[in-house]
Amino acid sequence: MESVTRRRFVWLAALGAGTVALGGCESGPREQAPSATAFDTPAEGAGASDDNGGDSAAAEAEAALMARVEAMTLEQKVAQLFVVAPEALVEGVSQVTQAGDATHEGVRTWPVGGIVYFAANLVDPDQVTAMLANVRQFYADDGNVAPFLAVDEEGGTVVRVADNEAFGVQDVGDASALGAAGDEAAAKSAAEQIAAYLKPLGFNLDFAPVCDVVDPLRSDTMGLRSFSSDANVCAAMVKAEVQGFLGAGMLCCAKHFPGIGSAPGDSHTGAITVEKTAEELAAVDFVPFKAAIEAGVPMIMVGHVDLPNIVEGAVPASLSSAVAQGMLRDTLGFTGIIVTDSLAMGAITDRYSAAEAAVAALAAGCDVPLMPENFRKAYQGVLDAVAAGELTEERIDESVTRILKVKQRYIGL
Repeated sequence: MESVTRRRFVWLAALGAGTVALGGCESGPREQAPSATAFDTPAEGAGASDDNGGDSAAAEAEAALMARVEAMTLEQKVAQLFVVAPEALVEGVSQVTQAGDATHEGVRTWPVGGIVYFAANLVDPDQVTAMLANVRQFYADDGNVAPFLAVDEEGGTVVRVADNEAFGVQDVGDASALGAAGDEAAAKSAAEQIAAYLKPLGFNLDFAPVCDVVDPLRSDTMGLRSFSSDANVCAAMVKAEVQGFLGAGMLCCAKHFPGIGSAPGDSHTGAITVEKTAEELAAVDFVPFKAAIEAGVPMIMVGHVDLPNIVEGAVPASLSSAVAQGMLRDTLGFTGIIVTDSLAMGAITDRYSAAEAAVAALAAGCDVPLMPENFRKAYQGVLDAVAAGELTEERIDESVTRILKVKQRYIGL
């Protein structure tokens, strides 16, 4: 997909406009003015330390967070783990383009930790700002933890907003072009530009940047999406983009750990494999992820890649404790949120049921099972696993605490 310069981004001045009701999707849209989510600085009470009572504020913030976790039911905590597409929460709707009564009932029943939107959900600026504002209000009305409102907007090949002329924004282009130029300032600016058009719509999380170091002779999918075949170039670009996103008030997610850039095939359609040893991964593929962590990335996505020289039994990285806990937590020291890649991909659904995949991801140390093939079965599967002792409630609490800590700091609870 080519980068296209489009007309001036003129709708920003009209963010207070009323909602647009789109027929044939849901009944009962709420008529309210959308508001952009902003968190250029940590949310009030998030525990930023200073010389005048900073330690006390941090302690109060931690106490408030723990009290919130303790007040949640098991069902609420399990729902908080999931980030799903909007269609997972409503009955009989194949393409959600508004948030009305059916969505409100869905998020009341399953107050999921977040919702991720795709091109088919995004019609125009007024429609999106209304839809996302309504979702935020539903959570607030019911006293639930504020949701991640997410999108895949890498630039270039993977965009959901910039390739829709209705939004009138400029596509920043593929990561490969930024990497080839070697301009860190341009990479930071690209992230800032993406955040500048996503934030007014109401998004607070972008599943970017890509950290994969591409092997152009082997990869079928990452040639344009990766910054480079040089780990150090990737690291510099990733660091700049993470800084750009966070500085512009947009949560971001580094992906796809431990690196899928040398894997033939496509995990959307089936299993993919990287034959590297742990030492080889550490020397090359870990380098951009280390840079992302150093830059403060709050979330890292684990890919569905088989690592036969590291993980036995053809278990994908996303469901492996050797990867999530061993590599990402223990080796790299990452303390933020670990999210799986979409559990609706063929690399997972060919081998696991929705419930099996979600339970395995949590058992492996991941915090967020992303987009299971069947959310309701996955949700119930996790509850059943806790009841059976396969997962402990303490394990659930660990992940919920990590999720709420990020939300408390950046978007509030």
